[in-house]
Amino acid sequence: MKTMFLGAAIAALIAGMAQAETWQMSADAPDGNYLTQNIRAFADDVARLSDGALEIDVVSNSVLLKRPELKRGVQRGIVPIGEVLISALGNEDAAYSADAVPLLATTFDEARALWEASRPIYEDKLAQDGLMLLFAAPWPPQGIYMNQEVTGAASFDGVKFRAYNPSTARLAELLGAVPATIATAEISQAFSTGVINGMITSPSTGVDSQAWDFVSHYYDVQAFLPKNMVIVNKSAYDRLPAETQAALQEAAALAEARGFEMAEIATGEATGTMAANGMQVLPTPEGLAADFQGIAATMRAEWLEQAGEDGQKIVDSLAN
Repeated sequence: MKTMFLGAAIAALIAGMAQAETWQMSADAPDGNYLTQNIRAFADDVARLSDGALEIDVVSNSVLLKRPELKRGVQRGIVPIGEVLISALGNEDAAYSADAVPLLATTFDEARALWEASRPIYEDKLAQDGLMLLFAAPWPPQGIYMNQEVTGAASFDGVKFRAYNPSTARLAELLGAVPATIATAEISQAFSTGVINGMITSPSTGVDSQAWDFVSHYYDVQAFLPKNMVIVNKSAYDRLPAETQAALQEAAALAEARGFEMAEIATGEATGTMAANGMQVLPTPEGLAADFQGIAATMRAEWLEQAGEDGQKIVDSLAN
């Protein structure tokens, strides 16, 4: 009798182990960044809500797949799940650049509204590629980093300016700067070797790269709030039991809400850290604000032409 009971217990244990699954996940930002902290909390929630049926092993700082490789990597199943900057896909489809259009959304409330307007469009596009969208979280409003005082667009003439997506490359051109595509992990080296001498990015990235080591001025222009999204291979998702799928979706909803909250807190903390390390944290100069309005209008018009019907749907949803 004892032998039969022991055999049944072992069989149940083996069956439970067989049902458990581990996914490796490529996260975009370094460990200290709140976006990665949110991803790790998401992984914890998945394990908890699925009763251990699905474990997610998070590998940060784009070590597994670089930004340009992430979407294709998840499509091909190199990893079943990953995080990518949405606007990094702008060359593939201009609709993905919505949250990198200057002054289209400059506050967290506006960023939420833009996300609600664009999410259904992204879900449809990703579905055509065999992918599912789980959630998104914003970076802080983007500011300008320079090693000199800025008064207007003329201050950028000939400046070698870091770009990280098609929109920031175009912005650099309209400012009169020379764009150079530099990955986040390479920012410090690019400044120290003279490859770039200016950039637009979030205060969180400024802290991650210790910007005070190579620039003196941060201008809080709040140009736009880009977002990272988490996508999953649809075939991998479909293989999960229904209750595990439900756990994954519930964890995703928690992560999206938490990500927006963490971004607002991180914005103030990061600008404070930069100031504490000797950087001048400044509002947008009047001359630059005026020039920026014109540049933003040009970029919005260009984006609407490139994004076509999808772009117009997003803008119309924002207006309603």
